[in-house]
Amino acid sequence: MKKSIYILIVSLLVSFFTGCAGESVKTPVEQIEPIRVASLKGPTSIGLVKLMKQNDNEESKNKYDFKITGTADEIIALIGRGELDIAAIPANLASVLYNKTNGNINVAAINTLGVLYIVENGNTLDSIEDLRGKTIYSTGKGTTPEHVLNHVLNSNGIEVGQDVTIEYKTESTEIATLLASSENSIALLPQPFIAAAQTKNENIRVVFSMDEAWNRLEEDSSLVTGVVIVNKEFLNNNKESFDLFLDEYNDSVSYVNKNLEESAALVGNLDIIPEAVAKKAIPLCNMTFIEGTEMENRLSGYLGVLYNANPDSVGGKLPDEGFYYKR
Repeated sequence: MKKSIYILIVSLLVSFFTGCAGESVKTPVEQIEPIRVASLKGPTSIGLVKLMKQNDNEESKNKYDFKITGTADEIIALIGRGELDIAAIPANLASVLYNKTNGNINVAAINTLGVLYIVENGNTLDSIEDLRGKTIYSTGKGTTPEHVLNHVLNSNGIEVGQDVTIEYKTESTEIATLLASSENSIALLPQPFIAAAQTKNENIRVVFSMDEAWNRLEEDSSLVTGVVIVNKEFLNNNKESFDLFLDEYNDSVSYVNKNLEESAALVGNLDIIPEAVAKKAIPLCNMTFIEGTEMENRLSGYLGVLYNANPDSVGGKLPDEGFYYKR
């Protein structure tokens, strides 16, 4: 009897320690949540397409959850609900968000320079000076397109309302349609809307880039369209992962700029814009990747011009040094 009890106890002990040993050698699998990234349909999303493809093929260094939105308001809503880690948004909106959220976001890179162009359906213009006495169709009344256009025109001695008339429309698509159907019409349009209009009317041509016009006036800033922002809490807890994202984004932008055919196909497949439009638009989208001190210098100068035009356009005040992330 005693022997039977002894055998039972030994058996239980063996089972217990065997079970413990089995549990001890199990390696817990860490659940890595994907990094949530949003971008707008257009150049900011176009620059990401290589990284999006790598992510789909599980070839990226991080795991991402990409969301392409139609409007900046959608991104603002996601940020407000705490559902985004990284976003590619208009430059002035980054400043507004920084001021409105008490510094809860950082700007880490410029991803798009100027995408605004003066275009015409015809062949009557050669320079800014030729705009005297003309009517320019534009969107963005009270927003950055108006501030940029006014700054360039006024700095070249062309007074809006006296030397030139600006007629504002609600949508870029409306202007593109008007431009395609009206001979000798002139417009301020961004890419890729210009490329879309050119597919409908081959007489539409780019007269000059607002980016180049800006650079002739401003030595200490650039015309900045888009930037990369990051949630500060996410950054503080995931600096290494975010820096990897910046490297992968930089590589993606470089690839898109150097591989037009392949990139246009990716853009079309992701339903950002049609492939044929992307082929025309990509070379003129001014996609780039600028970070660090150069990013701060270019962006702060641009925001300064907007602030002088309308303080509300940057959130009521210029962002302080804490706005800029430099790794």
